[in-house]
Amino acid sequence: MNALEIVRRAVGEHLSPGDFAIDATAGRGYDTAMLARITGEKGRVLAFDIQPEAVDSTRALLEREGLCAEVVLASHADMAKYASPDSASVILFNLGYLPGGDHSVYTRAESTIAAVTAGLDILKRGGLMCVTIYSGGANGYAERDALIPFFASLDDKKYQVLSLSFHNWKKDPPLPFFIIKN
Repeated sequence: MNALEIVRRAVGEHLSPGDFAIDATAGRGYDTAMLARITGEKGRVLAFDIQPEAVDSTRALLEREGLCAEVVLASHADMAKYASPDSASVILFNLGYLPGGDHSVYTRAESTIAAVTAGLDILKRGGLMCVTIYSGGANGYAERDALIPFFASLDDKKYQVLSLSFHNWKKDPPLPFFIIKN
């Protein structure tokens, strides 16, 4: 089992038909499509990406699969402009760069911390935020090194923060964080 499978299993346990979910980093659209399949026709899925290529890729995947989601060309840091407080059941982040895309464009700690902060307000009570950090490469270490203490600083009366570590993986394994709003 890998990090992606574990995160998807957790999302599946927290999300139901008719719910509202956010894919904060749409990428190629696979997570957006998964969220749309789970929430169904009566649910709502909102996805963000700053790259037109990612938005186009996500929209094309959704169209091929006959799924509906609102895909926005904007930073995930702007999600509060598109969603109300206490409304989302799940918010999903996969940090890093667009697979198969321009590796000079990647998530950065400043915008990710702003997005997580906005998302915590949007997340409803009992909701789940999953943030998977892919360290290594041009961006990963700096983003990881900023996010881990940020997560540790969250008020433990408002949030439970869990992390998953693959201790025997070589190089830089993904680091999934699960934040549950109390």
